Amino acid sequence: MLLKKFATLGLALFAISASGAAHAQPGPNTLPEPTSEGTWKAPFGGTFTASFAFATDYSYRGISQTQRQVAGQVAFGYETPSLLLGQDAALSAYVGAWGSNVYFLALNPNTATYTNTGTLAEIDLLAGFKLKALGEKLTVDLGYIRYNYLGAPADLYYDFNEFGLVVGYDFGVAQVSAALRYSPNFYANSGNAWYKWGQVAVPLSFINFNENIKFKLFGTIGNQYVERYPFYGIAYDNYWDWQIGLAVNVYGFDLSIAYVDTNLDVQSCGGTYNCEARALFTISKSF
Repeated sequence: MLLKKFATLGLALFAISASGAAHAQPGPNTLPEPTSEGTWKAPFGGTFTASFAFATDYSYRGISQTQRQVAGQVAFGYETPSLLLGQDAALSAYVGAWGSNVYFLALNPNTATYTNTGTLAEIDLLAGFKLKALGEKLTVDLGYIRYNYLGAPADLYYDFNEFGLVVGYDFGVAQVSAALRYSPNFYANSGNAWYKWGQVAVPLSFINFNENIKFKLFGTIGNQYVERYPFYGIAYDNYWDWQIGLAVNVYGFDLSIAYVDTNLDVQSCGGTYNCEARALFTISKSF
């Protein structure tokens, strides 16, 4: 099973690298990027951004957070004016919030059945600093995320903190990003956790039949390490996740279709199908 899944991963990454801008799926690790059409003036010379998204599944690092059911997601952010650090570098700070519905089940050891934990939604609070340099081709994001799970019983210890560093560079023909994230006590009191992640996105600029429609291929790969992994609900102290997909911007709306998978099978994923391969469709809009 694992060899088959890694073979699929290899083919996916080869397809991305052979065809040659980072595509960020809506999720708790990102806020809407400011654009000339998608910002509001805010106090102290800053800008507000907001977005909403509808997805056929909320996939967090390859694992479904909604039992492979639909998710509605919203985000709101504030970014300060940029502080010039030189002729070609600028630093800004940001704060924001991101939310999604979730659907968590817990295993009852007495009956060997799963029951709803009562968790209604995930609300994440974000803050950090963003550096842009070299004509904004290089971006460095140092940030903090507080994950909050509304309605979850306190003794499950779902809420946690995470710190992250994301570095990206736009080569024109391809945009490449890499991230390192750390939590001193991850979800469900599962201890130290590290997540390493890489992404490449390739604008398909040769498809230009309409200036209001733009295509992009993207692929990502990540590895999650968890110290007390049984608390997290997996059978190993680390696992791999990946996705490959196509994103289309259509008159300001972002649509994407992606193949999402991990190297965890049903038995390694708490007896659920939340880690299995699936197609994920997302439509989002930034304001």
